[in-house]
Amino acid sequence: MKPKHTFRGVVIHENQPRFKGITPVPTPPAKSGAAKIRVGREISGRGGKGVSVISGLPLGGEALEELATRLKKSCGAGGAVKDGTIEIQGDHRDRLVAELLKLGYDAKRSGG
Repeated sequence: MKPKHTFRGVVIHENQPRFKGITPVPTPPAKSGAAKIRVGREISGRGGKGVSVISGLPLGGEALEELATRLKKSCGAGGAVKDGTIEIQGDHRDRLVAELLKLGYDAKRSGG
């Protein structure tokens, strides 16, 4: 029997046709004092347009891209992954912190 995965708390089987292609959400690391995830706002070098920047994530490559996609969808905005940080267009700091806490990350809002 194929292994089970959870998607938003629902147990799914990989052999079900409507759930094929859904990858499981990456699990956050165990809570420790090492990872400090900060959600801040930057406008420098962007022509006055502000972006929310998430830094300090202990993920890399594919997992970072998947998390960025999920966060962009929850905010309804565009964004990118640059130099190990996630940039979301607009000021969505409160929403991003709430979403990261829901996923099990220890995130804090930085800046004013």
